[in-house]
Amino acid sequence: MQESQSPPPVISTEELEQALQMVPNPAGEGNLLSAGKVRYFEILGQQIRVEVEGHNAALHARQKLAQQVKEAVRAVAGERPHQTEVVVHVAPSPSLTKKEPLLPEVQHVVAVASGKGGVGKSTVAANLAVALHQQGFRVGLVDGDIYGPSVPTMFDVENRRPEVRRIGEKPYIMPVENHGVRMLSIGFFAGVNQAVAWRGPMASKALRQMFADAWWGPLDYLLVDLPPGTGDIHLTLVQMLPLSGAIVVTTPQKVALADARKAIAMFRMPAIQVPVLGLVENMAWFSPPLHPEEKYYIFGKEGGRRLAEEMGVPFLGSLPLDEEICLHADSGTPIALEKDKPIAKAYRVLAQNFLKSLQLKDTEKKQVV
Repeated sequence: MQESQSPPPVISTEELEQALQMVPNPAGEGNLLSAGKVRYFEILGQQIRVEVEGHNAALHARQKLAQQVKEAVRAVAGERPHQTEVVVHVAPSPSLTKKEPLLPEVQHVVAVASGKGGVGKSTVAANLAVALHQQGFRVGLVDGDIYGPSVPTMFDVENRRPEVRRIGEKPYIMPVENHGVRMLSIGFFAGVNQAVAWRGPMASKALRQMFADAWWGPLDYLLVDLPPGTGDIHLTLVQMLPLSGAIVVTTPQKVALADARKAIAMFRMPAIQVPVLGLVENMAWFSPPLHPEEKYYIFGKEGGRRLAEEMGVPFLGSLPLDEEICLHADSGTPIALEKDKPIAKAYRVLAQNFLKSLQLKDTEKKQVV
């Protein structure tokens, strides 16, 4: 019996971008894509979803813009399957919502992402936060992995519960602090053995609350440990906050590199456009405790470095596969706290490379402006 296969996408990403370039920017010169008015798009077989930013809040204006997008997409699709469904959502322009900016006292919000689970992304985020604090910076950490929160364990605060404090007329969640890092996680609000079985909108709402309903105070860096993959949580974050950039974590293994490539591509999508500050190669090698000078490349050699060169992103550094990292994470004392250990030094180098990359991106942005 021949297996049924799902129909191929009705148009390619390049063709969809071409269609969006055919729609004039209602707010002025250029088209929707070049003006940065396309917030999000995806192609799911015969269904195409697009979210664009509208300049006019009136219903008729939003309907007209949505119809223009649909007609442009169908013009590019041409004679291809007629059952194509084009779903267009017109979101209000930020200038029309008149909301106060979130986190006005936070200098930089940086996402820590990975295409694949199990590459040590949360461990890297936790130790990077500690390493930045050791260099004198004010640091916060949001555990955005709603379904698998691990930050409370890594900082030995599993039994802590955030306080709620009224500031002015509004009650705020106060982040928990340990090892000099302020943090929030869904793990503080769910039991240790309680599964978080939420659909995408509920998970996105929980993430929003950790920003909008929390009192972070002045911070130099707020790191967001994202779940693996590319989904609702990622889109919620980039739509809600002006990210300074993203870090992608991978192992040298071919399977992990393929997913890391997709994560980098996601941040570069026209609807997202978040600078990729660099790539971190975790579990790069293993050295036996009795023979520290020997290196065994269990997952392959320098795959992360080659991917960074291929994708044109900075290579922030390689980290070893070491039992001590695991033991310190499980005990709630990130290995970066042990300043005399070689692994802690590797995390300090990672932090320095991250700062250099962020500074370079800031300089480039000012030159463009």
